[in-house]
Amino acid sequence: MTESSHPTDAVRLSKRVAQQFQCSRTTAEQYIEGGWVSVDGQVVELPGARVASAQSVVLAPDANPMELTPVTLLLHKPPGYEAGLGLVTGATHRAPGAHGSRSQGAPQAVALLNAQSHLPEDAAGTRVLLRHFKQLECFTPLPTEASGLVVYTQDRRMARKLQEDIETLEQECIVEVAGQIADGGLQKLCHGLSFNGRPLPPIKVSWQSETRLRFALKGIRPGQIPAMCEAVGLSVRAIKRIRIGRVPLAKVPQGQWRYLQPWERF
Repeated sequence: MTESSHPTDAVRLSKRVAQQFQCSRTTAEQYIEGGWVSVDGQVVELPGARVASAQSVVLAPDANPMELTPVTLLLHKPPGYEAGLGLVTGATHRAPGAHGSRSQGAPQAVALLNAQSHLPEDAAGTRVLLRHFKQLECFTPLPTEASGLVVYTQDRRMARKLQEDIETLEQECIVEVAGQIADGGLQKLCHGLSFNGRPLPPIKVSWQSETRLRFALKGIRPGQIPAMCEAVGLSVRAIKRIRIGRVPLAKVPQGQWRYLQPWERF
């Protein structure tokens, strides 16, 4: 069913559904985008898809034409992908303060969001729909070279909350380092360093292993963690964000994602 290869009697799927099931065009589109309509046994979620009169169009018995609830997706971003601020799908603008990746030309992390990369063990129980990957916004940027939790949302209330609260939400990162830490270096990481000419507030830093530090901090700035480590004789090999506020990355593998559950709060 493509625009270039369909019979001459083909019509838009939304028109066919509206006629066949005696409903409005708006309701027909809600059925289709909700994943309730199949054509020749295959679910089709595009109202503009063309169908011929000979093709079988079926509406699921439990179809519900209610307006779809906006979703929030939690991605485990691998290194090498860009996750910047603002509207990232169908974007016509960037959010105020948005910035590009330090690795120009890096692929967008949002491209990893699809049905195939959905965490199979996702406890949310939400039906994956094509519509869930449209009009997503990101207010939890992560450097291209870093990995870990990135949040994408369609929910305007969630977007507003993240935009307003991101400076006060504690973020937890695991940082792989190399080198010999200076005497008193751990204490300096917790309190006593400056970044961009300004003293840093007290933060929580502890050793997780011989080569890994755990940072828990608010209002993190691009380049802040590498600069802090360099100030105490360490070089950063990798950064992984494992928590934003009260929402953990948990067991989501790299390149996969899950839905934010209704009871979860940042």
